[in-house]
Amino acid sequence: MFEFVKFVIIAVIIVVPVRMYIAQPFIVNGESMDPTFATGQYLIIDEISYRFSPPERGDIVVLHDPRGNSKKYLIKRVVGLPGETLEIADGTICISTGEAPCTTLEEPYVLYPKTDEVLRVTLGQEEFFMMGDNRAASLDSRFFGPVKRDLIVGRAFVRLLPPTTASFFPGKE
Repeated sequence: MFEFVKFVIIAVIIVVPVRMYIAQPFIVNGESMDPTFATGQYLIIDEISYRFSPPERGDIVVLHDPRGNSKKYLIKRVVGLPGETLEIADGTICISTGEAPCTTLEEPYVLYPKTDEVLRVTLGQEEFFMMGDNRAASLDSRFFGPVKRDLIVGRAFVRLLPPTTASFFPGKE
Protein backbone atom coordinates (compact mmCIF):
# COMPACT_ATOMS: atom_id res chain seq x y z
CA MET A 1 0.00 0.00 0.00
CA PHE A 2 2.85 2.38 0.84
CA GLU A 3 4.33 1.91 -2.66
CA PHE A 4 0.99 2.85 -4.26
CA VAL A 5 0.65 6.01 -2.15
CA LYS A 6 4.25 6.92 -2.95
CA PHE A 7 3.55 6.43 -6.68
CA VAL A 8 0.43 8.62 -6.53
CA ILE A 9 2.26 11.41 -4.69
CA ILE A 10 5.16 11.38 -7.16
CA ALA A 11 2.74 11.33 -10.10
CA VAL A 12 0.85 14.34 -8.71
CA ILE A 13 4.10 16.23 -8.08
CA ILE A 14 5.11 15.68 -11.71
CA VAL A 15 1.77 15.93 -13.52
CA VAL A 16 0.21 18.97 -11.83
CA PRO A 17 3.02 21.45 -12.65
CA VAL A 18 3.31 20.11 -16.20
CA ARG A 19 -0.45 20.48 -16.70
CA MET A 20 -0.55 23.96 -15.16
CA TYR A 21 2.54 25.56 -16.70
CA ILE A 22 3.95 23.55 -19.61
CA ALA A 23 1.29 21.72 -21.62
CA GLN A 24 -2.41 20.99 -21.59
CA PRO A 25 -4.81 18.87 -23.60
CA PHE A 26 -7.32 20.44 -25.97
CA ILE A 27 -10.14 18.84 -27.95
CA VAL A 28 -11.16 20.64 -31.14
CA ASN A 29 -14.83 21.57 -31.19
CA GLY A 30 -16.39 23.16 -34.26
CA GLU A 31 -15.62 23.67 -37.91
CA SER A 32 -13.80 27.02 -37.83
CA MET A 33 -10.41 25.37 -38.47
CA ASP A 34 -11.53 22.94 -41.22
CA PRO A 35 -9.73 21.46 -43.11
CA THR A 36 -6.69 21.76 -40.80
CA PHE A 37 -8.53 20.42 -37.74
CA ALA A 38 -11.78 18.54 -37.33
CA THR A 39 -14.12 18.28 -34.36
CA GLY A 40 -12.92 15.67 -31.88
CA GLN A 41 -9.22 15.85 -32.70
CA TYR A 42 -7.10 15.75 -29.55
CA LEU A 43 -4.20 18.20 -29.27
CA ILE A 44 -1.48 18.97 -26.77
CA ILE A 45 -0.97 22.71 -26.36
CA ASP A 46 2.53 24.04 -25.62
CA GLU A 47 2.06 26.71 -22.94
CA ILE A 48 5.70 27.58 -22.34
CA SER A 49 7.15 28.71 -25.70
CA TYR A 50 5.33 32.02 -25.81
CA ARG A 51 6.85 33.00 -22.47
CA PHE A 52 10.18 33.27 -24.28
CA SER A 53 9.24 34.33 -27.81
CA PRO A 54 6.13 35.85 -29.38
CA PRO A 55 3.66 34.01 -31.60
CA GLU A 56 4.57 33.96 -35.29
CA ARG A 57 2.37 34.35 -38.34
CA GLY A 58 0.89 31.00 -39.25
CA ASP A 59 1.02 29.54 -35.73
CA ILE A 60 -2.09 27.68 -34.62
CA VAL A 61 -2.97 28.91 -31.13
CA VAL A 62 -5.51 28.23 -28.43
CA LEU A 63 -6.80 31.38 -26.75
CA HIS A 64 -9.30 32.46 -24.15
CA ASP A 65 -12.49 33.78 -25.72
CA PRO A 66 -11.84 37.56 -26.10
CA ARG A 67 -15.54 38.29 -25.57
CA GLY A 68 -15.09 37.72 -21.83
CA ASN A 69 -15.91 34.04 -21.36
CA SER A 70 -12.58 33.04 -19.78
CA LYS A 71 -13.66 29.39 -19.47
CA LYS A 72 -14.23 29.04 -23.22
CA TYR A 73 -11.28 28.39 -25.50
CA LEU A 74 -10.95 29.06 -29.22
CA ILE A 75 -8.45 27.67 -31.72
CA LYS A 76 -7.28 30.03 -34.48
CA ARG A 77 -4.36 30.83 -36.77
CA VAL A 78 -2.16 33.90 -36.19
CA VAL A 79 -2.57 36.11 -39.27
CA GLY A 80 -1.47 39.57 -38.10
CA LEU A 81 1.36 40.62 -35.76
CA PRO A 82 1.82 43.67 -33.49
CA GLY A 83 2.35 46.93 -35.38
CA GLU A 84 1.01 45.64 -38.69
CA THR A 85 -1.90 46.98 -40.71
CA LEU A 86 -4.14 44.37 -42.30
CA GLU A 87 -6.47 45.07 -45.20
CA ILE A 88 -8.99 42.35 -45.95
CA ALA A 89 -10.97 42.63 -49.16
CA ASP A 90 -12.59 39.97 -51.32
CA GLY A 91 -11.04 37.22 -49.19
CA THR A 92 -7.48 38.47 -49.66
CA ILE A 93 -5.33 39.69 -46.77
CA CYS A 94 -2.76 42.38 -47.46
CA ILE A 95 -0.27 43.24 -44.71
CA SER A 96 1.89 46.34 -44.31
CA THR A 97 4.15 47.76 -41.64
CA GLY A 98 4.84 51.48 -41.51
CA GLU A 99 5.56 52.86 -44.98
CA ALA A 100 6.34 49.46 -46.51
CA PRO A 101 4.17 48.39 -49.43
CA CYS A 102 1.33 45.98 -48.83
CA THR A 103 2.19 42.26 -49.16
CA THR A 104 -0.52 39.71 -49.96
CA LEU A 105 -0.62 36.83 -47.50
CA GLU A 106 -0.43 33.41 -49.16
CA GLU A 107 -2.86 31.04 -47.44
CA PRO A 108 -3.09 27.63 -49.15
CA TYR A 109 -4.73 26.15 -46.03
CA VAL A 110 -7.83 28.38 -46.17
CA LEU A 111 -11.24 26.91 -46.92
CA TYR A 112 -13.70 29.28 -48.67
CA PRO A 113 -11.42 32.36 -48.78
CA LYS A 114 -13.74 34.54 -50.87
CA THR A 115 -15.97 36.83 -48.83
CA ASP A 116 -17.66 40.18 -49.37
CA GLU A 117 -16.17 41.77 -46.29
CA VAL A 118 -13.86 44.76 -46.35
CA LEU A 119 -11.84 45.48 -43.24
CA ARG A 120 -8.79 47.54 -42.32
CA VAL A 121 -7.20 47.23 -38.89
CA THR A 122 -3.92 48.39 -37.38
CA LEU A 123 -2.63 46.25 -34.52
CA GLY A 124 -1.21 47.78 -31.37
CA GLN A 125 1.61 46.46 -29.22
CA GLU A 126 0.91 42.95 -27.93
CA GLU A 127 -2.08 42.60 -30.30
CA PHE A 128 -2.57 39.78 -32.78
CA PHE A 129 -5.13 39.20 -35.52
CA MET A 130 -6.56 35.66 -35.45
CA MET A 131 -8.61 33.88 -38.10
CA GLY A 132 -10.00 30.41 -38.60
CA ASP A 133 -9.00 28.45 -41.70
CA ASN A 134 -12.67 27.94 -42.59
CA ARG A 135 -13.41 31.63 -43.06
CA ALA A 136 -17.11 31.09 -43.75
CA ALA A 137 -17.64 29.37 -40.37
CA SER A 138 -15.18 31.15 -38.09
CA LEU A 139 -15.86 33.61 -35.30
CA ASP A 140 -12.50 35.37 -35.17
CA SER A 141 -10.76 38.77 -35.08
CA ARG A 142 -12.94 39.99 -37.93
CA PHE A 143 -15.78 39.96 -35.40
CA PHE A 144 -14.21 40.41 -31.94
CA GLY A 145 -11.18 42.48 -32.93
CA PRO A 146 -7.48 42.05 -32.19
CA VAL A 147 -6.44 39.60 -29.47
CA LYS A 148 -4.15 40.70 -26.65
CA ARG A 149 -1.14 38.45 -26.10
CA ASP A 150 -2.20 37.62 -22.53
CA LEU A 151 -5.31 35.84 -23.90
CA ILE A 152 -3.17 33.35 -25.84
CA VAL A 153 -2.85 30.08 -23.91
CA GLY A 154 -0.32 28.41 -26.20
CA ARG A 155 0.32 26.87 -29.59
CA ALA A 156 -0.74 23.54 -31.00
CA PHE A 157 2.26 21.31 -30.36
CA VAL A 158 1.03 17.77 -31.04
CA ARG A 159 -2.06 16.32 -32.67
CA LEU A 160 -2.53 12.93 -30.96
CA LEU A 161 -5.94 11.67 -32.02
CA PRO A 162 -7.08 10.24 -34.23
CA PRO A 163 -3.80 8.32 -34.70
CA THR A 164 -4.00 8.59 -38.50
CA THR A 165 -3.58 12.38 -38.22
CA ALA A 166 -0.93 12.43 -35.46
CA SER A 167 1.74 15.10 -36.05
CA PHE A 168 4.01 17.65 -34.40
CA PHE A 169 3.17 21.35 -34.91
CA PRO A 170 -0.03 20.53 -36.82
CA GLY A 171 -1.12 23.15 -39.30
CA LYS A 172 2.46 24.22 -40.06
CA GLU A 173 2.85 21.58 -42.81
